[in-house]
Amino acid sequence: MPVKTTEFSVKSSGYCCLENITARVQDCVKRSGLKDGIACVAVAGSTAGISTIEYEPGLLKDIPEFFESILPSDRSYHHDNTWHDGNGFSHMRSFLLKTSHTVPFSGGQLLLGTWQQIVLADFDNRSRSRKIIVQLVGE
Repeated sequence: MPVKTTEFSVKSSGYCCLENITARVQDCVKRSGLKDGIACVAVAGSTAGISTIEYEPGLLKDIPEFFESILPSDRSYHHDNTWHDGNGFSHMRSFLLKTSHTVPFSGGQLLLGTWQQIVLADFDNRSRSRKIIVQLVGE
């Protein structure tokens, strides 16, 4: 089976910023010419994550509140003592969410639920440009 790899960048404000990247991933599938297979969507970095959610205003508030409740940004982490960059919480959040997510596709279309979108969650304590890698395996 052929493997095709592509990438794109997303500007993010950090602090649990959630960006809907579904259309960009779908475009990667379309441009690949593959009809059926799987798309592995990954973010390069250890302070962000990839997942799927219903991208709606309530969850865009609930998810950052959830992460703040379990891994607060205002406490000290051992990572902060090592690097003094104050983003230990963002590494922990990335560890919990993970940096990649796999989505099947068929007929050249991502197989997502009606209310399911692929999102980048940027947990870092600053804005940045994130590299998203989409690796497609299929036929």
